[in-house]
Amino acid sequence: MRLPCSLFLPWRLQRFAACICLAATLLIGCAPSPAPETSESTPAAANEPSDAVANEPAATAAEPQPTDAPAETPVAAPQKLAVEHLPNAYQVHAKVISGGLPEGDAAFEELKSLGVKTIITVDGAKPDVETAKKFGMRYVHLPHGYDGVPEDRVKELAKAVRDLDGPIYIHCHHGMHRSPAAAAVACVSAGLIAPEAAKTILETAGTNPRYRGLYQSAEAARPLDGKLLDELKADFPETAPIPPMAEAMIAIEHTRDHLTAFAKNGWERLAKHPDLDPAHEALLLREHFTELMRTDAARSESEGFQKLLAEGEAAAQSLEDAVRAWQADQTPELATKATAALDAVNKNCGACHQTYRDVPLGEKAKQ
Repeated sequence: MRLPCSLFLPWRLQRFAACICLAATLLIGCAPSPAPETSESTPAAANEPSDAVANEPAATAAEPQPTDAPAETPVAAPQKLAVEHLPNAYQVHAKVISGGLPEGDAAFEELKSLGVKTIITVDGAKPDVETAKKFGMRYVHLPHGYDGVPEDRVKELAKAVRDLDGPIYIHCHHGMHRSPAAAAVACVSAGLIAPEAAKTILETAGTNPRYRGLYQSAEAARPLDGKLLDELKADFPETAPIPPMAEAMIAIEHTRDHLTAFAKNGWERLAKHPDLDPAHEALLLREHFTELMRTDAARSESEGFQKLLAEGEAAAQSLEDAVRAWQADQTPELATKATAALDAVNKNCGACHQTYRDVPLGEKAKQ
């Protein structure tokens, strides 16, 4: 059966109207476009960065992002901060700074001037919680070693930088090795920076390539699921318990730092630490080795480890003798001998670290 032609009239009118609209569009497209007017309701206002991301690049409509682009904002390179009392301090993200140990009121005052609200130490030493509180900052102790950042610690660090008040200052002792690695894995895992930016953080901070575990942790970091971090139970303690072996190693490292400063100062007393005496510091170093050798933890280690420990004690004794000889007769030759004795101690420590401390976590698991 044929339908009346009148039923097709609306469709024909629609088609005719569509043709008219198409023609109008083509004609308008050939004419110059007028300059856009600006107002508070225009999309341009949406491209202004908010206070929360003032230091991060804002996306614009003229640069559409690919559909598979990561949500995080990558940082091309960490920015060195112009500070006086915070060693090796770098801004790695708008919310996160990596650096070395803050010592004394001047360092904490500098942190306050940077707006820091939370300090995370990944060093084994006990943090200065009281001074941090005096300046209105919270301390969190999440230590890890030079062999890499364990999986559980990665999650805790990610949750910390995501949820705790910022800016956040992450530090180790020198700010060159463990803290850049911690900042990198934390920021990547929390989705603050792209995984490709992690290695750059370590390289910029001067992390020694021999700490392969730290580099492996940074390069392996990937954004964690938000729900996983939501459900993660983390206490974020002010201080964490440290095993006796690690505590002894921390004491040795800090004393070696003092002795290194003395060597650079010609074995004279230090203006920054006038209370320290080079001969007494050398004595303390030797005692650290002696006491460590007496612990059950050291006695349970391999023969190779105990041999290196004994050699370290002997080298520390030679250093003490050399420093005392220099103090009795301050000649350039005796100062040179004291520095050479310190070099022997450092060489012993380096050999021990390379063999036992710095082996990447993944390789230790295979041993």
